[in-house]
Order: sequence, then structure tokens, then C-alpha cells
Amino acid sequence: MSSNANRRVGAVRPSHLMFTAGVGSLVDLPNFSVLIKGLDSWSYSGITEYDIDEPRLRSAVNRSLQLYGHGQVEQLRSAPWLQGGDSDPKGWAAQGVGVPVTPFPQWLRCTACNVLAAVDSGEFVFINANPRTPHEAKFVHDCKRGKPLAVAARFTLVCTAGHLDEFPYTVYVHHGQPCPKTPRPKLRMKDHGGNQAANVSIECVACGVKRNIREAMGERGRRNLPSCRGRHPHLGTYRQNGCTEDAVLMVAGASNQWFPLTLSALALPKGQGGDIEKLLDDHWPEVQGIESRDSYRLLSAIPAFNYLKEFDADTLIEAVAARKAGADGAAPSAPEVQADLFGPEWDALSGPIPQPSDDFALRPVGVPVPLDELFSDVRQVERLREARALIGFTRLDAPDPESPEIATRVDLSRAAQTWVPASEVRGEGVFLRVRDDLMADWVSRMETSPQMTAHREAFGRFRGNRKSDRKSSDFDPLYGWAGARYIALHTLSHLLIRTIALECGYNSASLAERIYAGDDSNPRTGILIYTAVPDSEGTLGGLVSLAEERELDRIVRRALTDASHCSADPLCSERLPRDPADFLHGAACHVCLFVSETTCERGNRFLDRRFLVPLTGDKGQVLTPVGLLP
Repeated sequence: MSSNANRRVGAVRPSHLMFTAGVGSLVDLPNFSVLIKGLDSWSYSGITEYDIDEPRLRSAVNRSLQLYGHGQVEQLRSAPWLQGGDSDPKGWAAQGVGVPVTPFPQWLRCTACNVLAAVDSGEFVFINANPRTPHEAKFVHDCKRGKPLAVAARFTLVCTAGHLDEFPYTVYVHHGQPCPKTPRPKLRMKDHGGNQAANVSIECVACGVKRNIREAMGERGRRNLPSCRGRHPHLGTYRQNGCTEDAVLMVAGASNQWFPLTLSALALPKGQGGDIEKLLDDHWPEVQGIESRDSYRLLSAIPAFNYLKEFDADTLIEAVAARKAGADGAAPSAPEVQADLFGPEWDALSGPIPQPSDDFALRPVGVPVPLDELFSDVRQVERLREARALIGFTRLDAPDPESPEIATRVDLSRAAQTWVPASEVRGEGVFLRVRDDLMADWVSRMETSPQMTAHREAFGRFRGNRKSDRKSSDFDPLYGWAGARYIALHTLSHLLIRTIALECGYNSASLAERIYAGDDSNPRTGILIYTAVPDSEGTLGGLVSLAEERELDRIVRRALTDASHCSADPLCSERLPRDPADFLHGAACHVCLFVSETTCERGNRFLDRRFLVPLTGDKGQVLTPVGLLP
């Protein structure tokens, strides 16, 4: 809705507000674009059901935000929405309820006479007469040619600190000086077309001076731009002394104008980490003293603390110790927090079968005899719920699990955050556990192999090449190295996802993966492939049925067969990152292994099919048992 007139101008899915265009991002509408405002402007008046109850995720959000000195996040909230708002746009449910936005960029151009002016200059009129057709909302220019459409002038200024600003057209066309004729001159913007990148000229009608936008583009053009003002338009704030980063010219629809910083967690059954975090959040002053079985026994014997008997003593003692260590130590980054969330999920998926619930239901299935050389356990995840939270965003530099220090996080609100936007989706999945002995033997052989050494050294070059000049502290080029175990599991996951999508009718973009590889001190060997999407394809039972013995045997065999060849071979099969290359994949490409960005948890990195099937005739370096090789 429009923040000024409370008029509805469009609609998006909750997941869209999390991963595609959330707080601080630009959303393209049919006739103009809008900026999603900060959490301070969101209203939940009249809405009673918006809290997403996921204690593990809420605790993880708080741990991650410690790094930025924020207060305690008490809630995970879904986007504001009321039943009836869509069907009756004039009714009470649609009045003032929704995600607030404001037009941005706020400089508009008349499509008839090319007049360029700010939205508040009086040149343009906002029209949205029919609330049932928000897609018809538009700005028009009342000029001699009738009332032609006015569109957004698409140029903006962005910096690596996350600031976003209007392009200074008046200052730019006059080379940093005021117009000699009038303080607020009328401008015209003309697009001359051609094949030489942007060919747009800005003209001052008052004094006649002209300048092409090309002079502001590229490295040379940056010296023609003013310094960054440190503006966060989603918060309505400016940095008092400006910003030290250089401003960069950007087209408003560019894909790198907004990158979400998110965390996600699966809802786990009681006793698997789901309620312990809520217990610690709600009763921390009382339970923080539980450091031994004796202290647990003494406290739980008091009638007021009978609720402690619902929790295992050792599990509670470990959780208290972990929280104290986290509070006393350095605040972890979001990638580190996300990795910590995988621990309880692994325990729930690989441990004893819990009682089924509405959020989580497991059913073990037999491992086919040919596949028992590769897998030790296969389980159908008949029901699961995934909660996702947005904790910030970045511009220009994407938040990267391998290089978290390069991106500057931007706040979602001016005041201390007591809640963050969240969404939840339900789905199903298949959990596969690779044999521990098979993986351990393979890792011991491959850790020092020339192929794995090439991957590890390429990762160091990748980190070094991406090292930002803003990083002044100690730099470890191998920080975040995934390791041999992860590469093998990740490659196997992609092979299975592509086969499921090709053979069984699932759209690969509707599938997601979670790789449970752990580390040297706590190794894991699991893959969860699941459908957690906000449409019907996520819960139809089709994926769960693929874990049946006959289906799974056929799918795994086809996946390994397809991995043995690629239409891009021999270029693909021979690819290995050698100095000075810094790409993070070996024998992998869009033809054989890559999947959509929404599916892969590591951006199609750490993939190499030579570790699963022999590509050069050497079967000694592959994880797959000989009996399953094509």
C-alpha cells in the first residue's frame, strides 16, 4: 500500500518478502517502483495471529544479532495480513493493513514530454481510482499532450555500506554547481538508444546545459559522482557526517541492489531441541545455575520448577553451558549460527524415531540390498515445517558463508529490534545417511590427494581474491573450508535432486537441500532433500514415495549413471581448479550438476562428480562402492 494514502498498490507472497524483495529493497510494479519501509512503519493493528513460534530460530536470531549490539528479539512475525483484505479492498480488513511502501526512485520522467522532476514537485499526479485493481496505480503528468504516464527515472546511487540514494540529477548536470538561472530548474531526460551501454542525456531547461549519464558509469565515472550521503530511505535516516564509501551508479532493477541475510530452522519434536531453547528464553534467570545433575535435581524438586522434569538433565546442562559460552565469547556470524542449527536437526533425523506431530513425522524404510553398501539409513520425512527469519540485508556485496566479513549488514529498523519478519512453510522430504565407515575411509584417502588439495588451494585463492579492503583484522584464507566430506555429500545431493526433477515431475526449484556434514570433531554423513515451498507441490506426498526401496534404488542408479558422463565432456570431466583459478567446483557444470539458487545451500560451490564416479578410469578416488558404479 502507499504509505501516504493507505492505498493498495500490489501484493506479494510472504516468501517473496524474505528472499526476493524484503525491507529496504525495491519492488517493480507495472507503472512505477516502490521501496519497502523499515519495521518501525509496519502496523499489526487488529491482527491477532502473526507470531511464528519457533524457539530454536528465535534464539539463533538473537545470537546472530549480538554481533551488532541489538537488544533481545522476542518475536518472529509473519507479514501483516487480515482475512478479507483481498476480497473486499474497501472493507475494514484492508484499511491500513499491509506492508508499507513508498515510491522510489522518487524522480519521475514523463513518457511524452520527457520532463524529469521529483514526485513531490507538483508535476505529477497519483491515480488509483479502483481499489480492486491495484496494478493500475500510476503517476501521470498533466502536460500539453494530455495525461501521459510518468515512469521512474531508473538511476540510483548505492554504496558498499548499504546506503541507497536518489541520483542527484540537478547537481550532476551542472557539474556540482547550482543552476545560474533558478534554484529549482526543470530538467528533461532523453534516451537516445544505440548500442553503447546507457545513452541517456540530462538537460536543464532553464540554462540549456546537457550531460550524458555515461559520464557517471564505471570506474572513471565515479569521480564525477558526489560522495555518499549515508542515506537509508527505508528508515528515513541520513548519516550525519556522510559516508566514507564511494557511491556507485546503479540501475534500480539491478539484482545486486539487495541481498537478504536469513536464518532457517526445522521445527523439531519435543525433546529434540525444540522446547529447550524456549525454556532458556523464558526462564533463564532460574535455570542458568543448572551446571550439574545435583543442581538439576535440587531445582526440579521444588514444586514451582516441576516443568524441568520434562527435560533430560544432561541435555539441559549442555544447553545452559552452551548459552553461557555464547554470551561470554565473541558473537558468531550468521553462517556460524546457521551451522549450529543443523546439530539438533541431525540428532532428530538420525536418532530414535520420535512421536509424530503436525510439524514433524519420520518413518524409517528399508535400505535396498544393492544400496546398503552406500547408505546405512533411509527415512521418509512425512511432515516437516521450516521457519525462516530475515535479520538484515546487504547491498552490492552478497552475504557469503565463505566470506562473511565482506558484506556490511543493514538494520531493518531504527529502534532496537524486538521482532524480525519471518515466514513458515510445510513440506516433506527424504533423509539419507551415508555409511559412516565408508565416508571415514574415503575422507582419509582423499584429504591429501592431489584433487582435494587443488580444491582446498583454490578455496584459499577465492578467499584471498574476495578479501575486501575494509577487512583490517587477521585474515585466514581457509576459514570456512567445507572439507572433503561436504563436497562428497553435496555432489550426491545435487545428483539426486536433478534425477528427481527429471524423472518424477518435481520442479527442481521446489526442492531444497540440507547437508549434514559436521566437522572433524563431530562428523556427520546425512542429506535431507525436501519440498518446503508455499504451494501445493510441497505437500503432495510425491517426494516421500521416492524413498521406497524399489524407487530409491532406481533413482540412485540413474543419478550415478548420469554423473558418469556430461555433454560438456571432456571439458567438464577434466576441470579442476588449478592456480591461478579460484572457482569452487571441479567436474561440474550447468549440464550435469548445477541446480537453481533457491535449491542449493552453497550457491553451486563445492561440487565435483569425479569423487562419486570415475571420470578418468581411476576408481580408487570415488566414494561410491564398486557394485553401484555404472
